[in-house]
Amino acid sequence: MRALASIARVLVVDDEANLRKVLATMLRRDGFDVTVAQDGEQGLAEFHKNGADIVVTDLVMPKVGGLELLKGVHAQDPGVPVVIITAHGTVDSAVEAIKAGAFDYITKPFDQTELSAVIAKAARTRQSTLRSARPDDRSRAIIGESTQMQEVFRIIDKVAATPSTVLISGESGTGKELVATALHEGSPRRERPFIKINCAAIPKDLMESELFGYERGAFTGAVTSKPGRFELADGGTLFLDEIGEIPVEMQVKLLRSLQESEFERVGGIKTVRVDVRLIAATNRELQAEIDAGRFRKDLYYRLAVVPIRLPALRERTSDIPMLARHFLDKYNRRLGKALQGLSDECLAALQAYAWPGNIRELENLMERVVLFADGPLVQAEDLPVSVRAGAPAAPGVGAPPAPEAVPSGEGGLKDIVRMKAAELERDLIQRALEETGGNVTRAARLLQISRKSLQTKMKEFGLRESASDGREDEE
Repeated sequence: MRALASIARVLVVDDEANLRKVLATMLRRDGFDVTVAQDGEQGLAEFHKNGADIVVTDLVMPKVGGLELLKGVHAQDPGVPVVIITAHGTVDSAVEAIKAGAFDYITKPFDQTELSAVIAKAARTRQSTLRSARPDDRSRAIIGESTQMQEVFRIIDKVAATPSTVLISGESGTGKELVATALHEGSPRRERPFIKINCAAIPKDLMESELFGYERGAFTGAVTSKPGRFELADGGTLFLDEIGEIPVEMQVKLLRSLQESEFERVGGIKTVRVDVRLIAATNRELQAEIDAGRFRKDLYYRLAVVPIRLPALRERTSDIPMLARHFLDKYNRRLGKALQGLSDECLAALQAYAWPGNIRELENLMERVVLFADGPLVQAEDLPVSVRAGAPAAPGVGAPPAPEAVPSGEGGLKDIVRMKAAELERDLIQRALEETGGNVTRAARLLQISRKSLQTKMKEFGLRESASDGREDEE
């Protein structure tokens, strides 16, 4: 829990000072990095300035309410989970906020265990999608001119306007969520809710209540009734990502809800009917899961009415130049750079690489390249050595140094490696701080480490006094 929470920055917005303090204390105890704002107007300004991984906001506040804050947050970054806190009398409004894109809601007086579980789930969801291309600064169009992608486009055009269930398969990072979004936006349901849920981010014992909701008193902590994702998606589209992670015992109920368009909440006896178009996605080979007894064959057939397979990036290398230039333009804008393009040698190296992380890996690489390249063109030597060598890139920021002669003098191999690693780490941190004007929060984001870890490293390398954290003091 703490290892996960330490990377998540939570913005708490509430006009009640005591409640702000309670929420901030509780979340910091759970290991989150917390910033507070005393009203929606201040919260929106704080988010625009420093961003956040999760926003927890009261619904009813003077000037700028929770729904307006939600819209402002998602206008800047639609991937940020926004959790609404509401009084019992405004639950209907909270449900409307969920349909407008809020991650979840909790009612006052809230149960701290329930709130902790909701925030932890939001952190897992944010972490699992943080490296994906953000919808606020990318085109909704899927990029590609290869034969494989033209077939994908043909299927999307054919089935988007229908109510048919679609199963999208492909390796992690191939763009399954983009396809699901294109299907929803190309359908008559485009003005209705598009509810997304990552099945891998939901604990198995909470899966049923997450999908189908629960009634008051159904279990300890269920102080009020709550609709599930199927109800929230009524009239629209429900996207179940990583469908292969759903436990076998839950698959029977999911199959029934798909076949009959009805279900019961946990602890309830009333049958709820919904009109939902389902899109599912998986990076697993479901046929192998069926053979192993981990996935029901009848559910698979119900999901795969229209199968769409997304090719791995190594299977469509002709699209790599177009994708690389797209990400170059994107990060030129985001990082304030002016790189003009990529050299022929650089493009050749990119096309020769295997891309085990697919488009997501290519995007992350292009962000690092734009950050550190001197230009005007990105050269092959700006790429990590592992990419130039055609081997899978190791996770982390920046490229490893070119091979050097073994230094003479005292010290064994481990000492030399430790010294060189520290030198490289210090150099990368210093360059990131220079690129962000000394803003620790933004530098940590670029380096893909937590702000707290960066501050520790800066102190270790004697860099703390040369940079500011770019954040106002919290109350």
